[in-house]
Amino acid sequence: MNLVIALLSTRQFLSAERIRDSVAGYEESASDEAFSRMFERDKNELRDLGIPLEIGQVSRLSGQEGYRINRDAYELPDIDLTSEEAAAVAVAVQLWESPELAAAADSALLKLRAAGIHVEPDAAQAVVPAVPARTRGSEAALGKLLAAVDAGRAVRFEHRNSHSAPYLMRDVEPWGVVTHRGRWYLVGHDRGRDAVRTFRLSRIGADVTAYGPENAVRKPEGVDLRRIVSDVTGAAPVTGTATVWVADGRGQEIRRLGPAVEDREIAGRMGAVVEVPVRSRDWLARLITGLGADALVLAPAELRDDVVARLHSVLDHTEVPA
Repeated sequence: MNLVIALLSTRQFLSAERIRDSVAGYEESASDEAFSRMFERDKNELRDLGIPLEIGQVSRLSGQEGYRINRDAYELPDIDLTSEEAAAVAVAVQLWESPELAAAADSALLKLRAAGIHVEPDAAQAVVPAVPARTRGSEAALGKLLAAVDAGRAVRFEHRNSHSAPYLMRDVEPWGVVTHRGRWYLVGHDRGRDAVRTFRLSRIGADVTAYGPENAVRKPEGVDLRRIVSDVTGAAPVTGTATVWVADGRGQEIRRLGPAVEDREIAGRMGAVVEVPVRSRDWLARLITGLGADALVLAPAELRDDVVARLHSVLDHTEVPA
């Protein structure tokens, strides 16, 4: 990833020596031979992935060989995304721009500029709509946990089972960090309890300490981290069905929950009627309330009354200018 960022961020051909000095991961090579092996391995992997790696002279006055990625051949052509696909891409970009990962990208580009390499001004720029904080991976513990997983080291941190419970110290062999239903979870072996455990990152304190030798902790072969998290969190039982109208082009959160059974015009706006399974009436009411005039509960009456009451509460606490 670091090599791709470096080779995409400049139109120049970069020599192997500059890549070794500028790209994170190469500077710790024990010898020139070790770097050469690592660099050859990474170049072959890029080619296997279909990334157009080019070789050319570093400058007109030098016969030294250099490398770059052909941006025109690398970038995708114009594509049309559905609203759901566009939302997924927005979440992915927001994760990359989270404090933990953005710092790595900025550091790589700063090293290139310091080495006198011209970096394309738009190489690290991206503008996407804001997404809910819990999907952005911005929890303070994320960067430290990812670093510990990568290094294969155990970690100690404070964790609480709920937002009202006290923090307890945990000693864990981290196997990986995964997402499930918009939340981040650490999966690993809890040494204190001698069992596999999952920990929601939003309930882990910011003070995560890695300790012990590197490469001492590794995920066991055949272990599916997502399956572990899914089994632990489970799915709430369905207690009924709600019928909700959502305006065209709106309410993608509702549309993902169930099938659209018909198109209908309400108050001069076209939309779709969606059958939504109810697992938590409170959660569904909050979701529909947040959509304002773009969603309307048709049934059941109890859910509609709940949403109307919430909307009245918002109005009562909102100053409306004359």
